[in-house]
Amino acid sequence: MVAKPNDAFLMTVYLMIRKTLPINLHFLPLLLVLALFSGCTLEKMAVRSSISILDKSVEAMEEESDSEFAREAMAANLKMMEGLMKADPENDHLLLLAAQGFGGYAISFIEDEDPERAKGFYKRGKDYGLKILKKKKKFGEALFGNMEQFHASFSEFGTEDVPALFWTGYNWGQWLNLSKDSPEAIIEMPRIEALMKYVLELDEGYYFGGPHLFFGAYYAGKPRMFGGDPNKAKRHFERALELSGGRFLMISYMYAKTYAVQVQDKELFEKLLKGVLEAPADILPSQRLANEVAKSKAKRLLAQAEDLF
Repeated sequence: MVAKPNDAFLMTVYLMIRKTLPINLHFLPLLLVLALFSGCTLEKMAVRSSISILDKSVEAMEEESDSEFAREAMAANLKMMEGLMKADPENDHLLLLAAQGFGGYAISFIEDEDPERAKGFYKRGKDYGLKILKKKKKFGEALFGNMEQFHASFSEFGTEDVPALFWTGYNWGQWLNLSKDSPEAIIEMPRIEALMKYVLELDEGYYFGGPHLFFGAYYAGKPRMFGGDPNKAKRHFERALELSGGRFLMISYMYAKTYAVQVQDKELFEKLLKGVLEAPADILPSQRLANEVAKSKAKRLLAQAEDLF
């Protein structure tokens, strides 16, 4: 049963619909009746009418130059997304924004100071991403099946699914990286690797070479006996730099933090981090916040050089 909305809510819905659709005033009652019969509640209509505004809010956050201001605002924005999902829990667009948002929030502001708390945010992001992916029947059934079934389920996905696949795998991988002592994490490692390899096949350039950045850190962050491979890591980092034009500074930061430290190449370590610090503030305006975060992290990491080498 659909709860009866109050007059204020109805007026909000009406105004949002009038803003987004060229509807004649006389057809509004008919639209609402059709919505109710089609299973679309007024709350869902309001949420879906506001999606474009939410997208602009995310864009503004990504362009923010003051990382402390962004940190204060991002938590509230994420909670607002979760509130909207209470009204429209199956909305793929909201689920994807939440998956990306929680992953970005965790790595940008939480992981360095509280890894255990960051683990919880990565898991939340992973769960939102999986909620999208599990709508594909084969994938949902194979998620906890054998690896052969898991690989076969990828046939359901195409390039249009890359964002959901990537942010699910990213959060899953970051959760794994902070859960290395967990038997559950070790068991899930092959699935994460397989999922992200498929993303790499579909679109290696997604999110400034994000799949290559993932594997650069993945292969550089593990001991050889558990699949670590510095040579593979280096190739992935270099490809990510090529695809991003060197403008997405988090790549250079992660290259220094993982690969350069693992192979004990202090010269490369300092070169990469100094490059981040010296990069123009407007090198990539659409990702100003991510680059400001990379600069802050690079400064702290460079100060630790004597302890790392």
